[in-house]
Amino acid sequence: MTEAAPAPAGVPAPVPVPAPVPFTTAEVHGLREALEEVVADGATPGGVVVCGTAAGDRTVVSAGIVSPFTHQKCPGADTVYDVASLTKVTATWPLVGRAVASGLMELDAPVRDFLPPMEGHLPGAAVSVRRLLSHTSGLRAATRFDLYDLTARPLHELICAEPLENLPGTHRYINRGYVLLGLALAHVHGEPLDRLAAAFWAELGMGDTAFGPLPQSARVAPTEHRDAHDRLWGAVHDENAAAMGDVAGHAGVFAPASDLATYAEHLLSAGPDGVLGGWLRESLVPVAEIDPGVDRGLGWIVAAGGAVAYHHGFTGTSLFLAPTTGRYVVITSNAIHDGPTARTRITPLRERALATV
Repeated sequence: MTEAAPAPAGVPAPVPVPAPVPFTTAEVHGLREALEEVVADGATPGGVVVCGTAAGDRTVVSAGIVSPFTHQKCPGADTVYDVASLTKVTATWPLVGRAVASGLMELDAPVRDFLPPMEGHLPGAAVSVRRLLSHTSGLRAATRFDLYDLTARPLHELICAEPLENLPGTHRYINRGYVLLGLALAHVHGEPLDRLAAAFWAELGMGDTAFGPLPQSARVAPTEHRDAHDRLWGAVHDENAAAMGDVAGHAGVFAPASDLATYAEHLLSAGPDGVLGGWLRESLVPVAEIDPGVDRGLGWIVAAGGAVAYHHGFTGTSLFLAPTTGRYVVITSNAIHDGPTARTRITPLRERALATV
């Protein structure tokens, strides 16, 4: 028998993974009940939940309607939603993992090494890729790219030139770190982020996932209804991503629940020695505490002693993974349809999904 190579420092040694554990009828019923309750409460016009396993078992639950102002039909697994910050873990995070594996980027090198040349001492330029991934960079949290003057300096320089708001190592959720990572990916590859991501998603069979803008159609859920003449539909909700042409490392992706389920299945079934599987293992090692029992890994939130990883999107989307049991839960909704504050009311559904997975 060949002795297994030791795991990298800080990365748990591979352990035999049991066969995926299918969801029980009671668990599916609980998720359905939670979804129906948040829809009835007015948290979102409608939504879709997919629970499945790495083996390809899927159960789809949906409730409500796509939108009362456009398509008064129940959404399905193929209804496309603005997934908001799930962009971080469905586009930027896997592409950084590939870039690191191929030698194009280094986790502990300063981000300036992977961006177009910058002159002078810029505080943000010295922050490492690892810190950006784990939201421990110390960069400013408040972001208003529409107020930046891009005629004198490019966006990456303007971000890096700003003073740090916290000491590196301090956890704080910061979008602009992923903006820098998206710009770095485009620079080291010599291709725009949306093209890099599209090629990656095509490999995985995620044919309906894309950066916006998208044509308005019955398959695309309107994200937000503001008044009778103003509906955000097929265009990114995040203002900073919109200022960047709808393509950014932190937001801008649209996807249906079926594609997110495909993605989850690939992540959970990827072998620990492969690029994607190894990257997932490394990323689920806790880096910084968020709350007792809840930590930030590289990109993902890690909970239940490392048994569960998840991420949310501002618009009302979530992706939960349980690598030890091979299970996942996907949530897609337009919970900000009637205003950003409505999204907080889908919390019971997210809590049920986390407890179930």
